[in-house]
Amino acid sequence: MLGEREFTRFFIGYTTSLLGSSMAPVAVAFSVLDSGGSGTDLGWVLAARILPVVLVLLAGGVIADRLGSRRLMLGSDVLRGLVQALFAALLAAGHAPVWAMVALVAVWGIGEGLFMPAFGAIVPDLVRRKELLADGNTLLGLSRSVSTVAGPALAGLVTAARGPAAVLLIDALTYGVGALALTGLRLPDRPKADGGDSMLGELRAGWSEFTARPWLWITTAQMGLFNLLVWAPFLVLGPLISQRELGGARAWGLVMGAYGAGAVLGGLLMLGRRPERPLAVATVAALGWALPSAALAAGAPLAWVVAAALVAGVGSAVGGTLFNTTMQHWVPPELLGRLTSFGALGAFVAGPLGLAAAGPLSARFGAGGVLLVGAVWQVAAGAVVLGVPAVRNRRWEEGPDH
Repeated sequence: MLGEREFTRFFIGYTTSLLGSSMAPVAVAFSVLDSGGSGTDLGWVLAARILPVVLVLLAGGVIADRLGSRRLMLGSDVLRGLVQALFAALLAAGHAPVWAMVALVAVWGIGEGLFMPAFGAIVPDLVRRKELLADGNTLLGLSRSVSTVAGPALAGLVTAARGPAAVLLIDALTYGVGALALTGLRLPDRPKADGGDSMLGELRAGWSEFTARPWLWITTAQMGLFNLLVWAPFLVLGPLISQRELGGARAWGLVMGAYGAGAVLGGLLMLGRRPERPLAVATVAALGWALPSAALAAGAPLAWVVAAALVAGVGSAVGGTLFNTTMQHWVPPELLGRLTSFGALGAFVAGPLGLAAAGPLSARFGAGGVLLVGAVWQVAAGAVVLGVPAVRNRRWEEGPDH
């Protein structure tokens, strides 16, 4: 895979940029707190990053199909690099009020929302041989997994030594590396889909294509409900149970570290492998996410929770790689940006609701009860999705959908 020029160039730039991006949230959090901001202020800043991502995803899909993924990703990297450089400059000068942080992080979120569908659509252009598409997605997934583990740790060291401004400056520079890599890519021309001249017309055409593929909208609905019922409560209630019963922040760090290690292991296991029924295998792999929620709900010892998180990490990497490859293999190139954006929106739009509701629901029904509902749901949803022929029986030898 890394012998292909275009993929190798992109991989180096993307991995460098991703490492900086995974460092930045630590710096942003300490920027708010070091300036005297409260927990409420930090919540506003974090929300200011998430909301724009959701709002611009669909527009990003249309623009990616209209102008090409490379141009949109290049513009996104430049925008986010400038934002982080300005953020770092304000912190270094001592003039970064909360409202300015909210505004800057919101623009950063816009850049991320534009980047996501374009990223999903560019991979087939980087990997010319279809049989290597899964390996390409595996390597990109590995870079995300490693960055998720290494970025926050590195950010903590730099923040302690030089302050959050230094971390944000590093992030700005890594976006520059990503933009430079994109500038030199030589990609094939992509055909343009019929959908009218207006953005609304292209969105309607994309929605029609999205709903015409049962395997796509069913798995998207499953992922959206996973984020609502399983992942969001796990993120909120996991630290709470760790604080009360497992030993505090160190215990939660072990759990999340095991999840990251599992994701790396899952990526390594996927290299060179191409299961005959990718969506079926991805659905089975996602069943592993029932384990950490169930372990926490059952009051299991820390070692069992860590082991469960490791299995969930493996399943997350395997499932993510196979689903992304499925999208890129079966969706025509001229539709890939829009259908990726619909899929991402459906998967993530309910997540903030789950984050907001987990605390109140745990106060009413208990943290273990909420987590147990999520674990049971994950198993039941996986069984239902596997019962859908369009998911269970889809094989690689079938050509792209038209």
